[in-house]
Amino acid sequence: MALSGISQALSSAQTFLASGGPSIWAIALLSVAGLALVLWKIWDLLSLGAWNGGPHVRRAVAYWQAGDAEAARAELRDRHTIRARLARACMTAVADERFDKSTAQEETLRVATHLLTRARAGLRPLELIATIAPLLGLLGTVLGMISAFQTLQEAGARADPAMLAGGIWEALLTTAAGMAVAIPASIALSWFESVTDRLRLEMEDAATRILQPVGQSPIPQPDPAKAA
Repeated sequence: MALSGISQALSSAQTFLASGGPSIWAIALLSVAGLALVLWKIWDLLSLGAWNGGPHVRRAVAYWQAGDAEAARAELRDRHTIRARLARACMTAVADERFDKSTAQEETLRVATHLLTRARAGLRPLELIATIAPLLGLLGTVLGMISAFQTLQEAGARADPAMLAGGIWEALLTTAAGMAVAIPASIALSWFESVTDRLRLEMEDAATRILQPVGQSPIPQPDPAKAA
């Protein structure tokens, strides 16, 4: 029963691909590439700590501003998220006696640019898929329409309107397929860009606070009188 259903689905897919012509095959390949790219990008952002690691960096920055550099570094120890890596690099640049404030800022900017470029890896190919998929669909429709009208012209007086309608129906399949690939790819692209933009803002905020003079924002200490 299950094998029969799978066989029927494969047969329908082959018929669909054959009806759309070369453009539908290109769109099918784009759909596979787009799905693989989206799944890889989700895994990639997870490995970079795009959705976690923020509290540790905030605590480390608070310790740093209070003048407790050791506690700040300990908070970031063994943390490999993108925010932690930038905060650690910024603290190292500030603590390096060879660097003045301007040089420390330049070093922090260099590291941040490298990390953000790493976080945005894969977005250009996804943008390309979202752009060219509907164009391939439109190309397939135009080619299909040309073929349908050529067939109609060759039929002459014996032309059957149903034959023309069938050719147009098959041609429009490619437009629908291209849009079906482009819409999810565009949604995924916008989502990934919003994630990387949020990372950029959080990294910029952390670096700015680390580069401030130490001791400007002390961590509140408990009142001994109240504790007694």
